[in-house]
Amino acid sequence: MNLALQTQLGLTKAPVAIGFLDEPPVGIAPWNSGAVPAGCVFWRAAWEGRSFYTVPSDHFNCAVGAYTHAMPIPADRGNVLMETIGFMVGSGYLQMEEVPGIPVLPKTPAFVAYAPAEEATFTPDVVLIAATPGSAMLIYEAAVRAGAGNALTQTLGRPGCAVLPLSTGTGLSALSFGCKGNRTFTGLPEQELYLAIPGAKWAAVVAAATDILAANCTMGAHYQSHQDTILGNQ
Repeated sequence: MNLALQTQLGLTKAPVAIGFLDEPPVGIAPWNSGAVPAGCVFWRAAWEGRSFYTVPSDHFNCAVGAYTHAMPIPADRGNVLMETIGFMVGSGYLQMEEVPGIPVLPKTPAFVAYAPAEEATFTPDVVLIAATPGSAMLIYEAAVRAGAGNALTQTLGRPGCAVLPLSTGTGLSALSFGCKGNRTFTGLPEQELYLAIPGAKWAAVVAAATDILAANCTMGAHYQSHQDTILGNQ
């Protein structure tokens, strides 16, 4: 997605290409900026323009994020996943019956690559977009047009990172409202949410977006005229 289209769609952040890989991506350096509190910090780094890859140990500081990425935390770090879930349940943030429904990657990736989608040199499994609801509406309409979504979409709340395995596992676009941890670690504004697009269908979604933008502009003018006519006749 070029910058002009990104601007037309009202996106303030670059769409992020994410690849779950067996080999390190060619021409991209490993993450070298130290420990992070959660893997979603890597989303922010990529939408700010960085390209890099991580290994599972880079994700171990967030037990829930490691879980959704099928990255078992070593036993010598303690049973941090159950401790974290126990804390969430005890605080009233999570109910235990929600846990089995959290999407998880089918296998542990040896490497996870991140880059602005326009600059990615690897084949992404998913493209992640931070958008306002109005912008997400347009992109999702493009996804439906491109065969990457249905009229009834997949939507989830916490954890925000679970939108990645949800989209890759179904081959369809998915919405995430984010979660408190994600919004804390990424700085995602309250007025934005996430839309994940299957990587294999990203090019088709981008191609459909121009037509969707034009159609919505036409319909917007029509609806405004209709409203003016109705209200003017009162």
